[in-house]
Amino acid sequence: MPPFLLPLLCLSLLFSPHLLSAFPSPQPSHLLRPSSHPLAPSVSSPQQYLDPTFPSLLLPSAPPAFSIPLLSHSFAYTYNLPPFTSPYFPPSSPWSRAVLHLSVSCAGEQYDRIAAIWLDRVELLRTSTAEPSESGVFWSVRKEVTHYSSLLNNPPNGTISVMLENIVDDTFTGVYHVNVTLDFYLSDENENRKSTTPADLIIPVSEENADTGYWFRIHNGSDVRFTQFSIPSNTFRAVLEIFVSFHGDDEFWYTNPPDSYIKNNNLTTGRGNGAFREVFVTVDGNYAGSIVPIPVVFTGGINPLWWAPVVALGAFNLPTYTLELTPFLGVLLDRKSHEIGVGVTDGISFWLIDANLLIWLDPNSDLTSAEVVNQADESFISREYSDLLLNGTFDIKASRASHFSGWVNSSFGNLTTYVSNNIEFNSLVNFTNNGKDKYVLMNTKQNISLKISSGEKGDDIISQEFCEREYPIKVVTKTVPGEHDTYTSVTSLSHALYDKKYGQSGNEVYANYIIDRQEADGWMLVQDHSVLSGSASTVQMYEYGDDDSVYSRVVQVKDGVITSDNVTESSGLVHSS
Repeated sequence: MPPFLLPLLCLSLLFSPHLLSAFPSPQPSHLLRPSSHPLAPSVSSPQQYLDPTFPSLLLPSAPPAFSIPLLSHSFAYTYNLPPFTSPYFPPSSPWSRAVLHLSVSCAGEQYDRIAAIWLDRVELLRTSTAEPSESGVFWSVRKEVTHYSSLLNNPPNGTISVMLENIVDDTFTGVYHVNVTLDFYLSDENENRKSTTPADLIIPVSEENADTGYWFRIHNGSDVRFTQFSIPSNTFRAVLEIFVSFHGDDEFWYTNPPDSYIKNNNLTTGRGNGAFREVFVTVDGNYAGSIVPIPVVFTGGINPLWWAPVVALGAFNLPTYTLELTPFLGVLLDRKSHEIGVGVTDGISFWLIDANLLIWLDPNSDLTSAEVVNQADESFISREYSDLLLNGTFDIKASRASHFSGWVNSSFGNLTTYVSNNIEFNSLVNFTNNGKDKYVLMNTKQNISLKISSGEKGDDIISQEFCEREYPIKVVTKTVPGEHDTYTSVTSLSHALYDKKYGQSGNEVYANYIIDRQEADGWMLVQDHSVLSGSASTVQMYEYGDDDSVYSRVVQVKDGVITSDNVTESSGLVHSS
């Protein structure tokens, strides 16, 4: 059976703002945590950091059949330098699964950094680093990369690139020691789990010049970046996988006030333009889909005492997002060059975005034909702003409903793909106490449906998939000015990802879900960009369930020490409500 359905990967599951003198910045600052937790027991050995998001049951637990070391490098002063590169040689032995394994260690003082791994301009992983301690920290990330098998077996140039811009001087002494390995497995120990045939071709939608990394650096809402490409004449399916992270004045975009608030109060911060962002994609200048990204908090974000040793959702393995572009093959299958564009609605500097275009080819024919049947998109946004001096309430509501369909005639038959994407977005940013206290509440809901059918009326369903995703976040900050240019910040955070997927392919029916939540609170004494002291607690609650099993893990942390870590697993048909 052809790979009619690729899982939508609802979760493929990662600067220093100036402090205003009149009152604390209206944004949560990107801060440097102490070299050791103020209230944690002193330790002399390195501490392991973790993101307990992914259960072992989704990745192979047995040792790999063989491994290929890709890169080993120490990232010291790498600011404004191009990515570090290493040659890649494809495996000579057969394999059926591949897992990318990143391991990092660091000691000293250092801010968190963004990083990415590419193979021939195709991004494999977007990640961020932990803020280290004097005694050192270490962590690892494992990510399934089997769907890049065509690239792993036949790379055009065979170059691995890793971008990690770091600054090392007398103050910031942390050097990130990085090792990257590919682990290969001969068979899938979970063969009954839903999978699909990997793409036959992967086209990078990224910068051609690697001087500042292969990602597009997007600075404002009108900054749309493009890649020219053409596809083989026997293409029958196309999917775009998007990598995205937000930085600088937009690192905390979901907390940004409007520009009017900044102007009316004569503030010097650049972190404005409201609290709505949407990453959009165009094909030959026409809208082809969009996503509202999950608000990933890096380890120096909001209250860095929360993120030791458990990091925020997605910080070590930033979510990727997919758009089904098969309905557009009627435009793309003309043997001409075409253009994919990416941009950020209302974005300000800066966003790092690139994408991989996954292409499936008809193995039984050199030529397919296609036609776009329907392109419909409706969007709505309302903004209600009210402010009096440094107090203000800013409410944004947005929605988008898009529907695309198109048929492709291949050796598998004449099949029509229907794609629907509905997004509902709500944001509230509220300043009180003369701007010293801030309440942020944001929620995004997205429903995606994908149906492939045959027949003139499209009523003969070959396969279909539905994805329901929701990711709320709430941030509460209360600020009390102190002596000697210090202030005390009392903070709380609640954020989550709820993701449910269900569908059928042929006679197979499947379903799975993810519930991933974090609750955190604490206080910190801050001077300039450094946390002098404080106390914090974090609770991570993760659950994954499918037709075969359910896995849950609850981790509790107090002042940098894991106080409990409980895992439960069970078998059987489990569906979350």
